[in-house]
Amino acid sequence: MEFSPGNGNPGTLPGYPRPQLQRQQWTSLDGEWDFAIDARAEWKVLSEIPWNAKIQVPFAPETAASGIGDTSFYCAVWYRRQVERPQLKHGERLILHFGAVDYGANVWINGVEVAWHEGGYTPFSVEITGALTADGPQEIVVRANDDPSDLEKPRGKQDWKLEPHAIWYPRTTGIWQTVWLETVPAAYISTVRWTSSLERWEVGLEVHVEGNTDKALRLAVRMHAGDQLLVEDSYTFIHSIGGAGYGPSGEVHRRIALSDPGIDDFRNDLLWSPVKPTIIDIQLELIDTDGKVLDFVRSYTALRSIDIQGDRFTLNGRPWPLQLVLDQGYWEHSGQTAPNDEAFIRDILLAKSMGFNGVRKHQKIEDPRFLYWADHLGLLVWEEMPSAYRYTQRSVERLTREWIEVLKRDWSHPCIVSWVPFNESWGVPDLPDSAAQRNYVQALYHLTKTLDPTRPVIGNDGWESVATDIIGIHDYDDQPDRIAQRYNINEVEDRLFEFERPGGRILRLGEPGRARLPIVLTEFGGIALRQDGDPTWGYTSSSTADELLARYTALLRAVRPLPALAGFCYTQFTDTFQEANGLLYANRTPKAPLDQIALATAGFVPNERDPWVSAWRKRLMELQR
Repeated sequence: MEFSPGNGNPGTLPGYPRPQLQRQQWTSLDGEWDFAIDARAEWKVLSEIPWNAKIQVPFAPETAASGIGDTSFYCAVWYRRQVERPQLKHGERLILHFGAVDYGANVWINGVEVAWHEGGYTPFSVEITGALTADGPQEIVVRANDDPSDLEKPRGKQDWKLEPHAIWYPRTTGIWQTVWLETVPAAYISTVRWTSSLERWEVGLEVHVEGNTDKALRLAVRMHAGDQLLVEDSYTFIHSIGGAGYGPSGEVHRRIALSDPGIDDFRNDLLWSPVKPTIIDIQLELIDTDGKVLDFVRSYTALRSIDIQGDRFTLNGRPWPLQLVLDQGYWEHSGQTAPNDEAFIRDILLAKSMGFNGVRKHQKIEDPRFLYWADHLGLLVWEEMPSAYRYTQRSVERLTREWIEVLKRDWSHPCIVSWVPFNESWGVPDLPDSAAQRNYVQALYHLTKTLDPTRPVIGNDGWESVATDIIGIHDYDDQPDRIAQRYNINEVEDRLFEFERPGGRILRLGEPGRARLPIVLTEFGGIALRQDGDPTWGYTSSSTADELLARYTALLRAVRPLPALAGFCYTQFTDTFQEANGLLYANRTPKAPLDQIALATAGFVPNERDPWVSAWRKRLMELQR
């Protein structure tokens, strides 16, 4: 198994920023940029900007890693960088990509405004060929608008108070994911989407092509699993606008059939799972009628199915108990931005070493590089939309628009096994009494199911469920006996939904009688390790590492065997700022031996003789050194 962080130009985050559509000609712009803080968002023209600081992109200015470390209130920040004009061949185009800029971004090239994007967790791109000067350095300027007091935008765990309080953390302003340049040919592959079907034993392919050509095009596809060639095929289609044909120009939609093994699919080596995350590597070529290769990209997918069968979550047609850990996705010195690719690898291997088979990424849309490694190392991911904290027409429009962008960016990743548009009624605080707010949650549930019918959707995780495929419950009761009784009773659904109020909230809204759904304890535990007078906190606390491990073990012994539960998600993976209830410290040092945590989590220590387990354990030891 290959653990290298990937190929590509060196930069702050090595590896291609868009891992499921990789093209050779790209350049990372991470590194030092000119910088200025515009506290009241007063500067209107580029000539007013003082450029009085330097910042390390892609780290937010609130973080130490950025070289700024300013956690005060400010409404806008400015960035500037000079780049050399690349040598473009005839018809080639230059595209500027931003992984994420929080919250609104204006972009100028050589003084000409070329782009505006709103949404702090999703990527955007702009073709800048026409704005380039004939020769010499090219100037890129970015203005990021991010009012710290705005509660109508999706902001996740970013605090609106000056100092972090309770479960909210320092803000993330401006550029916080990779900035990069990409050269594309006159006609090029712009988007790729993958789906898989075990029922038909096939992979679904959707490709969109942009650019100019008057010729019919052919898309060649090669698929490999390791050294085994699975598919080598090509599809001719019409690309030119107005061309004759039986479908839209510039699109390819195909179902690529694989050879059915004719045995128990669950045991087939081609299937993806956390135990054996088999990846199908793909090469795509765009070819014209003369046989010339116009574009070449690399991608990947996996063959697996996610479903709900009665009260169980299933993977590849079999019940799969969810053993998740809540992951806030923050690092000690770099905030929401991982310090490097190895940090993603280390987090995934640490989660697996503690007996978890997945993470619930909480109130954050994680960098695609994390999803790349979760795909390749075998980690289930629950993807959750960062919340807005007011319910207004503006917040509805903003969150809905950005959620659609999230789905489009990530729906091809095999590691993602559920979508969560809302958490704990944040942004919809009056669900029990407001039909409009219930309609909002129901609308996003159905919209998500429409755009991606292949995964379960949890409309509102935690409580007050109005539209869902899984009942997610947040319950921080620290008494294992009470937890065991609550989720291990006869007629559990009727009793639980009628009488129990974890967090003081009713668990399900609407009429009873719907078919039984899986129940997952999606937040529980929260045991902090803290001394008297320590300003950090947790939902409950312990004073020694031994006490923490004992309390964790008791809770997991109460939860893990309960027949009413399809899985659990423990709070949480690491300490995060003032919230000290991680199994790991913020620097990823374990608070107890990993094997003992794994024993409590999963009921067994991972088998070191398994080649996959031994591979990621070896890599984890290398990273820790």
